[in-house]
Amino acid sequence: MNPAGATVVRRGEQPPLDSSLRRSVRIAAAKTDAARTVHFPSTHHEQDHHMTAAAIDPTVRAEQTTERQIQNRTLEMQLLHESLARAHMQERLHEAEHQRLVTRIVRARRLRQRAERASLRARKALAVALM
Repeated sequence: MNPAGATVVRRGEQPPLDSSLRRSVRIAAAKTDAARTVHFPSTHHEQDHHMTAAAIDPTVRAEQTTERQIQNRTLEMQLLHESLARAHMQERLHEAEHQRLVTRIVRARRLRQRAERASLRARKALAVALM
């Protein structure tokens, strides 16, 4: 039962606006949006500096630094076994190479002595044959 020219407004709704008022509200909203320029980071590096909690609160930065140091120490302790094993393997490789070199030298010395003995026998045989 509405009068002919009246509009019904339900609870929680706003009454309809005329077009000129609607346009002026849009212009005002656009002006406030333009005045409030939001800077979006162009690079990941820039984003890290502006978007982290550490940039807002220095205590967060200190906590993150301490946590990172603990993580680094833990990682170093875990990698210590690996680096120790790598050093041990490197030492064993050097020892094996040294042992191969010694074996080669001993074998060469034996071959040389055998060749010298064979040469001496050949000279003796030649001397006996010529006498």
